[in-house]
Amino acid sequence: MSKVIEKLKNVGPGALVAAGFVGPGTVTTCTVSGASVGYTMLWALVFATVATIIFQEMAARVGIASQKGLGENIRDRIPNPVLKGLAIAIVIIAIFIGNVAYETGNITGGILGIQAVAPGIPMGAIVVVVGLLAAVVMFIGHYNLIEKVLTAIVVFMGVVFLVTALASNPDWGAIVSGMFTPQLPTNNSTGLMTAIGLVGTTIVPYNLFLHASSAAERWKDPEQISDARFDAVLSIALGGIISMAILICAAANLHPLWTTWEVDGATVAGITTAAGDQIASAKINGQVMALALTPLLGDWSTWMIGLGLLAAGFSSAITAPLSAAYAVNGVLGWGKGLKDAKFKIVWAIVLVCGCCMAIAWGKSPTQLILVAQAANAILLPIMAFFVIFCANGKDLGKFKNHAFANIVGVIIIVVTLFICYRNMTNFLTSLQTLIGM
Repeated sequence: MSKVIEKLKNVGPGALVAAGFVGPGTVTTCTVSGASVGYTMLWALVFATVATIIFQEMAARVGIASQKGLGENIRDRIPNPVLKGLAIAIVIIAIFIGNVAYETGNITGGILGIQAVAPGIPMGAIVVVVGLLAAVVMFIGHYNLIEKVLTAIVVFMGVVFLVTALASNPDWGAIVSGMFTPQLPTNNSTGLMTAIGLVGTTIVPYNLFLHASSAAERWKDPEQISDARFDAVLSIALGGIISMAILICAAANLHPLWTTWEVDGATVAGITTAAGDQIASAKINGQVMALALTPLLGDWSTWMIGLGLLAAGFSSAITAPLSAAYAVNGVLGWGKGLKDAKFKIVWAIVLVCGCCMAIAWGKSPTQLILVAQAANAILLPIMAFFVIFCANGKDLGKFKNHAFANIVGVIIIVVTLFICYRNMTNFLTSLQTLIGM
């Protein structure tokens, strides 16, 4: 018992990862998925949670055993200068695109949260306030402070959604079936879009870099990898349970309201409220999401979802720029550490770009968030390959990957590629629609 308590005291970097993926993207994607196809896509969350644990454990192990971040490992393990330059370029481009997309979704989540309770506040003002607060926390540069703030937010989110899921009187038979019967909706474009989104919002590519670097800072002895493994499994599993609770809340309370209707000869899917209001899936806002919490909170549900979306958006608005800085500084061989000038420049660029895109494309926040999650799922196989590559380094000795870990890692990549392939048309259509707005 004392050993378990001691391990619980060392929980930390894994909480950063959980806070990173339990953001507004998770809240929005899980809500839309549950509303559109009920419990059907729970299996995608089970798959994504297990996959996240496997890849994050690899990243943390590489970080502790080498005492370097994932970016430094990628740079140091490729001797050929041409291949090294190519790998560095791929990482920087993928991380920049992915993290700016996530950051846009994070800031947009803050917009959804605040406008749920105060719809009159201008979108631009919300973006500026959320962006400045995130910048202040990151500029202070104290890892322990950031870690405690994010851990508290994740715990808060978890309690609210878990209790609500239990209070919603869900269909437990459908839950078990949804968790262990993999299937993709065949005639529901929104459900198909959330399939790739659920993977992208859980197996977050940038978290791999964040976890490796933060684990290396926390644990200096490779023999402490068991502590890091416990931290990763516990924190990420709890994050996965929170995600499932959000989906269950939506499936129990919003799916019965899901309907289709005709607009100018086209079929539109979305929520039809008790008052008769028809809200298309792309226009679902915080007030609609709040309906999933009404069994527990009643009239207070709007305030709770507003605060939850704001908290989730703020927590992830910190982790996305930080992890981008870890990745870019690592592969370029720059100085590492939260207080390094180049480190701050990188996270500032990601934060500013995310804020600008949130203002430019924030007219359809739900659609923007779903596209951001899907974009990162498409980038995931690239980052996953680099993690497996680094985890097989001979210098890691007994801490390098065994054959089983490599096989499981490859299977996860193949499944992710298949889901992305099946949903590519929906993704491109949604992206085109978003840009055209």
